[in-house]
Amino acid sequence: MGKFVIKNTKTGIKFDLKATNGQVVASSQVYKSMKTCLNGTASVVKNAPIAALEDQTVEGYVKQKCPKFEVYVDKKGEYRFRLKAINGQIIAVSEGYVKIASCMNGIDSVRKNAVDAPVEEEEE
Repeated sequence: MGKFVIKNTKTGIKFDLKATNGQVVASSQVYKSMKTCLNGTASVVKNAPIAALEDQTVEGYVKQKCPKFEVYVDKKGEYRFRLKAINGQIIAVSEGYVKIASCMNGIDSVRKNAVDAPVEEEEE
């Protein structure tokens, strides 16, 4: 089972969704408060399982309605995804992947691990 790990940063609070093996599969923006960060984790839990897939790496891709995972190529040429909530806000992003298959596996991992993931605070 995966877990959300909440940690303090210099500018606020953020979360990482970790898979069962401890790998970070998605990260959040930096939030101003614990309450808004927890709302972010709840939004990932709610939206990830039902999110459509929009593969922007394919020419002539079909735009999907939110919630959705957007797969794209970053400036370094790596594959990444971002999860957008029903309101269009980005609620989680991935690291860069060399292969698109790895990126798709990351999306599958978010779908699987977010559903019943407990929330833990990282110890200082």
